[in-house]
Amino acid sequence: MRLSDFDYRLPPELIAQHPAPRRAASRLLHLDGRTGAFEDLKFADIERLIAPGDVLVLNDTRVIKARLHGRKDSGGEVEVLVERIVDTTTALAQVRASKSPKPGRAIVFADGVEAEVLGREGEFFRLRFGAEVLRVLEAHGEVPLPPYIAHAGDREDEARYQTVYARTPGAVAAPTAGLHFDEPMLDALRAHGVVIASVTLHVGAGTFQPVRVEELSRHVMHSEWFDIPQATVESIARARRDGKRVAAVGTTTLRALESAAAEAELRAGTAETRLFIVPGYRFRIVDRLVTNFHLPRSTLLMLVSAFAGVDNIRRAYAHAIAARYRFFSYGDAMLLERQ
Repeated sequence: MRLSDFDYRLPPELIAQHPAPRRAASRLLHLDGRTGAFEDLKFADIERLIAPGDVLVLNDTRVIKARLHGRKDSGGEVEVLVERIVDTTTALAQVRASKSPKPGRAIVFADGVEAEVLGREGEFFRLRFGAEVLRVLEAHGEVPLPPYIAHAGDREDEARYQTVYARTPGAVAAPTAGLHFDEPMLDALRAHGVVIASVTLHVGAGTFQPVRVEELSRHVMHSEWFDIPQATVESIARARRDGKRVAAVGTTTLRALESAAAEAELRAGTAETRLFIVPGYRFRIVDRLVTNFHLPRSTLLMLVSAFAGVDNIRRAYAHAIAARYRFFSYGDAMLLERQ
């Protein structure tokens, strides 16, 4: 398939600029990939759609305040978007400036905090901060909202562009399917007998990078770090033995699980993934997917098309547009049954 196969027209006013008043107040489009049937629901209906004994897997990554504003030691303004924290004081970052900073030069942020440019690695710069990276970001950083959200991150975004179960700092974008869950809903699912498990995948800024080639076989995915706990492996194995299903909350969770099962058996541990899922991919672990609506011509739209069927997704998206669903990070959700 080609990039143009995954295009659609979206009225700009359907791009959600702010979250719903309550996390669980979103709408839910339920799509059965086997039959192509879909129905309009409320997100709260997900409590009755996931059966006792099924496993619901969440991505517990925590969004960091990854965007910094500063100046080069030569005076020019700089915007830094931390992509990945390498160690306590070192990070890989995108750096936007009128002229790219050279190795050995410094970027100065508020309160005199500096970062030395160590060198360039592809599209990223390796920076060494004069203090702990996480502390600098917490003190001076901004929530790195997606480019299609028009306002700068504020206090509302600090709270709502973060899942209620976020635990492990490192993501520069939220695993947005999880934004719909609140604590009462998770408690209700547990009481219903649903097994809640977790993975960690630190979402990188590359998730917003456009696909620049028409021939999809030439696209190279950005790399992302993930961790699969042994307890999650055991929960999924138990569900499989009992004939239960595995539901992934978000494409990030799905990519982590499918990457960890690349050799047919799901394995615990940490690794890097560049898994690029397109139609024709054979899913090994995930039976159901909770996800938001994705950008045209994006790798995430390709992933959900692989999962639920290209024609099914096209029809479901056309329906969502006609029914005025809210799109993208702060928008409404889908529950997809695997084709």
